[in-house]
Amino acid sequence: MVARERMEFISADGTTLAGERFGDAAAPAVLFAHGFGQTRQAWSDAAQALAVSGWHAITFDARGHGESDHVPGGAYHLDQFITDLDGLARSLPQPPVLVGASMGGLLGITVAGASPSPPLRALVLVDITPRWEPAGVERILAFMRAFPDGFASYEAAADAIAAYLPQRRARKSALQLAPLLRLGDDGRLRWHWDPALLDVVAAEGASRQPQLLEAARRIAVPTLLISGGSSDVVSADTVNEFLDLVPHARHVAIARATHMVAGDANDAFGRAILDFLATLPMGAVAPARSVP
Repeated sequence: MVARERMEFISADGTTLAGERFGDAAAPAVLFAHGFGQTRQAWSDAAQALAVSGWHAITFDARGHGESDHVPGGAYHLDQFITDLDGLARSLPQPPVLVGASMGGLLGITVAGASPSPPLRALVLVDITPRWEPAGVERILAFMRAFPDGFASYEAAADAIAAYLPQRRARKSALQLAPLLRLGDDGRLRWHWDPALLDVVAAEGASRQPQLLEAARRIAVPTLLISGGSSDVVSADTVNEFLDLVPHARHVAIARATHMVAGDANDAFGRAILDFLATLPMGAVAPARSVP
């Protein structure tokens, strides 16, 4: 096991984000950004593996998720999440490699394409492209909306997850579910995320696609797209569009993985990231190439 330390980051508007560091803080950094409805625990295995390989891995809960602060009154906007990620990356001694899944990847595209000198040394997108398949996103949102009254037990929550992710052979234990659920005053267990977040995704998500496509055209840092071979969020069409927009990007498809790539095929996912990181210099960050 490598060193593992709790950390906090205070965003520009005073929101506290909960996180963890893995490995040597002096080593080159990899910053993980989870998907909508997830927590930093989604990255724990990958972060441990990268730390063992000599990288400093950092995971965090996005605002409204996990142990991070909720926004008072549920007044969330995607720009807040972008500012959080940009600020966290800029707080590190050297620009990190960003590994972003789903929502975290969309934030990464925005930050990587926002300026000629982004606060990232490289970008890894996990089953997300600037344009996505609406049916896959709606399936995710439907699951998140499905249990407003929560669950009577961890077993009931495990049943719901098993039905949602039938490709997973192992059921979630109470220990694994504990970080994902909160006990209410009524004795019911509810998901960790702020329900107000659902309105933000529905209202702002699709309207951001033109901005995301433009940001992708400006990405200059080394880039890897990892897609799930059985994903219903990313398709051959959206992958090809992304590779046209970012011609220097690499692409790895992981067979039989769904949109939940890291959870479905963590070993293959980890190998893809390590192979990509091996192409990057471990020392000082090289200047990003310019994009016309």
